[in-house]
Amino acid sequence: MDLRGRRQSTNYEDRRSGNGKKIAGIGGAGAIIVALLALLLGGDPQEAMQQLGGQMGTTEAYTPTEQEEQFKTFALQVLASTEDVWDEQFRRMGRTYTAPKLVLFHGSVSSGCGNATSDVGPFYCSADQCVYLDLDFFNQMPKQLGAGGDFACAYVIAHEVGHHVENLLGVLGDAHQQMARQGETEKNRTSVRIELMADYLAGVWGHHEQKMFGSLEDGDLEEAIDAAQKIGDDYLQRRARGQVYPESFTHGTSAQRMRWLKKGLASGDIRGGDTFSPSYNSL
Repeated sequence: MDLRGRRQSTNYEDRRSGNGKKIAGIGGAGAIIVALLALLLGGDPQEAMQQLGGQMGTTEAYTPTEQEEQFKTFALQVLASTEDVWDEQFRRMGRTYTAPKLVLFHGSVSSGCGNATSDVGPFYCSADQCVYLDLDFFNQMPKQLGAGGDFACAYVIAHEVGHHVENLLGVLGDAHQQMARQGETEKNRTSVRIELMADYLAGVWGHHEQKMFGSLEDGDLEEAIDAAQKIGDDYLQRRARGQVYPESFTHGTSAQRMRWLKKGLASGDIRGGDTFSPSYNSL
C-alpha cells in the first residue's frame, strides 16, 4: 500500500507515554493468544473487558520503538484516508460525517466502555466514539495469526472505523438494544451481523481509497482477504480448540468474513451492506 506523501490525521490521542506494559495477569502467553484470537477486531468490547479488563497486572516503563513510530505514521495515514472516504460518502447521502478519534495505547487503557488491556485487540467504543489501538498488535498479526502485510493492517483500522459508521447510521445502537433483550445464541448471531457489516464497510473504504488515491499495490487485496479468512470464528476455534462451536460464533466464519469484505471492495456502495435483513443462514 503506497501512502507516500499522504496526510496524517490529527484526530488522535497518544496515551502511550507513561503507560506501562502489562507483565502479569491473565495466565501466561497461551491465555493471551486465545483471548486475542477470540476477541480480535471488535465485537462487544464491554463483554470482553468484563473478562479481561480487571486483570491488569503490574507495569514497567515503556518507550516506543522505531518500528512502532512507523506504525503510528501508517495508522494516522490510514485514519486520514477513512476520513476522506467517509466524508465523501456521507456528503453523497446528504449527511455530515463526524470522524472517530484514534486512541493509541500500550498495555492497558481506560475507555468510555470501561478498562481494557491489549489482549482484547483493537476495538471501537460507541460510548466515546473512539477507536482504540495498541500498535504492537501489528507485530502480533503475522506472529500469532500468520496474517501479514500493510493492507491487512489497514483493514483492521478500517473495520473498526466501520463500526463507527454503523454507529452514525444508527445500526449499532439498534443492534445493541436487541442484544440486551436476546438470549445467548441470538445475541451471538446479532454480533455476527454487526461484524460482517463492519467487514463490508471496510471493503467499501478500500474500494474508494483505490478510486480516490490509487494506493493499492499488487497483493494488497489478497492480504486483506487472507486476514479476513484467518480471523473467522471457525478458523480460530479450530486452531485453538481443535473443533468448532457454531453457536458461540460472534464474528462470523472465514467464508462469511471474506465474502462480505469482497462484496464491499467490489461494489463500494454503502447501501449493499445490510447484514440484518437476510436470514442468518444465508449470510
